Amino acid sequence: MGATSAIAARAACRVFAGLAVVALATVSSAPPLQAEAGFGAAWRAPEYESVRAQVLQWAQQAELPRSTTDAALANWPAQAPAEAGPDALLERLAGSFAVAYPEAAELVSRCSSAYGGPEAVDDSWLADPAVPVFVRHNLRLYYARWLAQFGLYDEVLDQLAGLAPADVVDPAALLFYQMAAYHQLVRPDQARAALVQLMEQERALPRRFQQVARLVERDLAALEDESLDHIARRMQDVRRRLDYGRAGSKVQEIENGVLESLDKKIEDLEKQQQQQQQGAAAQAGGSSQSMRPMDDSRPAELKAPMKVDQRDIGSQSGWGDLPPKEREQALQQIGRDFPAHYRELIEEYFRQLASEQGPDREPVPDATR
Repeated sequence: MGATSAIAARAACRVFAGLAVVALATVSSAPPLQAEAGFGAAWRAPEYESVRAQVLQWAQQAELPRSTTDAALANWPAQAPAEAGPDALLERLAGSFAVAYPEAAELVSRCSSAYGGPEAVDDSWLADPAVPVFVRHNLRLYYARWLAQFGLYDEVLDQLAGLAPADVVDPAALLFYQMAAYHQLVRPDQARAALVQLMEQERALPRRFQQVARLVERDLAALEDESLDHIARRMQDVRRRLDYGRAGSKVQEIENGVLESLDKKIEDLEKQQQQQQQGAAAQAGGSSQSMRPMDDSRPAELKAPMKVDQRDIGSQSGWGDLPPKEREQALQQIGRDFPAHYRELIEEYFRQLASEQGPDREPVPDATR
């Protein structure tokens, strides 16, 4: 290993140590995912006529006032409109439900605006058994779609929990947002399961779903449990949660898991380094040691106590004291060797490192240039 590579390796260790502090204070290869051959898709998107029939049945059973019923059914002409895809059907449903229920109107209104935080909409009404299942299931999907836009992935999974593709008028959206939430929460097994089911109807998916699903598929194929990549993603999840003002037991649980993973990774690296050093020492010793072992009955010659000159190396970090050229080379090495997932975290770490340096110190270069 060259001098620059060694420097980069040592700097990388400091990066991850610093990242752990930042997170607390504030991509196993796999084959392409696909459904088993010989089995048909487990789900399919409903046609406009089928959804319209369900709406008519709901309006009759809900015993709404005539004026309310007429307003709710205005979105459902007998002839299918030009925009009759699953996402458009979900929008039409939400509009009809908003006419019939004040709580649905409030939800639809809230989902038409930006997230104001820190709390989301009161969703207790969506769990009321008195509300028709057809209404509750589709509004939960409608709400989850909005939550996903703002990175509230735990809430997305809460809303989609227990829902099956047959329960909603846009089953592709249900599976897509489940996959996305599991992926962002670094739960690869659940993300793969939702992805496999989603891709059963790949040709029928909206183009944006296809493209994102393929990206997630490749990403999951490269993600190995307990790798540095895996740990870095979990640290990013902690940061996301803290940005939303969440610092409860769930965040603490994830933080503890990150610490345990970092401790195990450091322990494994230390063992590996120790084994390499022992192997190198044994190899070097075997070539130079005497062919006559010392007689066990005769003590070895005692040497004078080893003495070394004590040197004051100071208490400050030596990173900033590297010559500018070597420092720049080391930082560029980090930027090349580590995946893109780390770049933002590395930049933040070195920005903090630079802020701790005195006014006479040179600024630390961008690690990802």
